Amino acid sequence: MTVSELLRIADHLEPKDRELVRKAYERAATAHRGQRRLSGEDYVNHPLEVAAILADLQLDAQTLAAALLHDTVEDTALTAEEVETEFGPEVARLVEGVTKLGRISLRTDQQQQAENIRKMMVAMAEDLRVVLIKLADRLHNMRTLDPLPEVKRRKISRETLDIYAPLAHRLGIGQLKWELEDLAFRNLEPEAYASATTARRWCRTCARSWPASSTTSTSRPRSPAGRNTSTRCGRR
Repeated sequence: MTVSELLRIADHLEPKDRELVRKAYERAATAHRGQRRLSGEDYVNHPLEVAAILADLQLDAQTLAAALLHDTVEDTALTAEEVETEFGPEVARLVEGVTKLGRISLRTDQQQQAENIRKMMVAMAEDLRVVLIKLADRLHNMRTLDPLPEVKRRKISRETLDIYAPLAHRLGIGQLKWELEDLAFRNLEPEAYASATTARRWCRTCARSWPASSTTSTSRPRSPAGRNTSTRCGRR
């Protein structure tokens, strides 16, 4: 992901707003210079990807700028005061809100506790956009879990399934909810996930290759095991 690609996604923004996003990227790139993720890629690619997720949801320039800067106050020498001076109080409040949410201790050993945490996350955010940035942050982290040890991958995936995916559902963001659940399922139940993925592939094959006018079972595609796939593909 590059800033040019991000701005192509954010084609709903006015020119002056695009400049704000570009400026935020340049500041983030400077602040994170020399930092790398466990995958070996430059750290700044993470906030770029987070901002791209939000741009795809048509969020405003202040949200995208805050997404680009969301780890700077916590992980670099950039201060909250400098963020406010350079980008204004609105962006600074969003960055501060994400920083506060990141400090919540997450425990998911009880369903009721997870529910309380979800309520607290929303209540703590003076601006709902803070929660959206946090959700996008978690989604990109889930997309890039592979370099982590299995124990940590499972812990993060359980948090995601118990807290972040339901939160996305409550906010009506099905696009994020579905992907968060899918990625969590892949890490928590890899064998079941592989089986489900195979079934989905056969459903797509079924949808492409079975003519709508076909009414006989002999014309329907079969799975490798020889079973008719029409029922699992939703055909009757």
